[in-house]
Amino acid sequence: MIGNSKVINKGRGFYGWIALTGAMLVYFTTSGTFFYSYGVFLPAMCNEYGWSRTLVGGGLSVALLAFGLPSPLIGASIARFGPRANIVFGNLLVVIGLAGMSITTEVWQIYLFYGILVGLGSGFGLYLTCTTVVNNWFIRKRSLGMGLVISAGGLGGFTFPLLATWLISNIGLQMAWLALAMIQITCTVLIGGLILVRNRPEDMGQSPDGISNAPADEIEEKTSHISRVYQSPIDWQIRQAIRKPSTWLIATLCAANFLAISTVTAHQVAYMTDIGFSPIVAAMALGLVPGMSILGRLGFGLLGVRFEVRPLAIVSFITQVTALVILLTTKTLLLIYIYAALFGISYGALVVALPTFIGAYYGRVHYAQILGLIFPLAIIAESAGPVMAGAIRDAMGTYIPAFAIITSFSTLGLVCAMLAYPPKLPE
Repeated sequence: MIGNSKVINKGRGFYGWIALTGAMLVYFTTSGTFFYSYGVFLPAMCNEYGWSRTLVGGGLSVALLAFGLPSPLIGASIARFGPRANIVFGNLLVVIGLAGMSITTEVWQIYLFYGILVGLGSGFGLYLTCTTVVNNWFIRKRSLGMGLVISAGGLGGFTFPLLATWLISNIGLQMAWLALAMIQITCTVLIGGLILVRNRPEDMGQSPDGISNAPADEIEEKTSHISRVYQSPIDWQIRQAIRKPSTWLIATLCAANFLAISTVTAHQVAYMTDIGFSPIVAAMALGLVPGMSILGRLGFGLLGVRFEVRPLAIVSFITQVTALVILLTTKTLLLIYIYAALFGISYGALVVALPTFIGAYYGRVHYAQILGLIFPLAIIAESAGPVMAGAIRDAMGTYIPAFAIITSFSTLGLVCAMLAYPPKLPE
């Protein structure tokens, strides 16, 4: 517990930045192997084995559900064993799953190795754990740490599809899966988990942010008065947090953002070709979105050190709604690229907003459990978006109603951000 924390060892430099580096390495690698590489392997597996894209694509859908739905259990595991143990355990499951994909000859094996093992392992070893590391080590610079860690995932999204393409071309499909497994165990389990990451500053006789030799509970209380940015002066209990409207407003705005991300990622190219743009232009616009999201993630992290998370989230949602309105109403190439830039910046910023909200409003001790309780809502929205848009396109012959729906939900996210004031402290 925080009240039993040790005092900082003045003879040792602040370890938080090293722990942050470890979390960034884990986030970079696992995001790359889990979220971003599968799209490269999908057509290769279809061509190799003659499977349909629907069947192979289902492996990713199962993986996303396995990643997010057990979040309450994952949050409890982090609270019990610490983020470091969960990083090691979860990414060992990912390694086994990736290695298993190298011997896959039946479709059901994709659902086992990738859907269950890689998805569940990423749930234990990625988002909740890495952001918990940041939340444990930083208070005043929490948003900066969150921005850096989540930006590492965007960099993984740029790096790993290119790496996977090169591996498949040069060493073949099966050996490419094994190569990813070796990269995974080296970067996430050995270097990130075992060598660099440490659970809490108190475990090393240090304090959050490395700013004082006072116990961490005093640091957290003082920081809320020193900084212009709101930080909860107490650590909320789970039952207290789930009774507050702000908790569910945050959950809803997060779900709205994830709905927009997944729908745009899955159907933007098809929508743009439907309205007359060439496939090359559509693909370039889609590629611009994750690239600009890195700018949004870093920008939100830097601004969050000086400005409240709520107004930053409001501006981000205004930007996202503006981008989606442009997409719905224009057939001009310049405006399409403006849309892609604005949407990428906004969704990247809002991905950082969620853990920043929870850390700032509810403190450090039960961060993983509170975030774990609301995160499944975002995963359900993320999974529903592509299916909803595809069904509307098949039934009506146009994507316009589907993109109008996600624009409406992003507007709802804006309203939630406007109402998501810091909760009144319990008596």
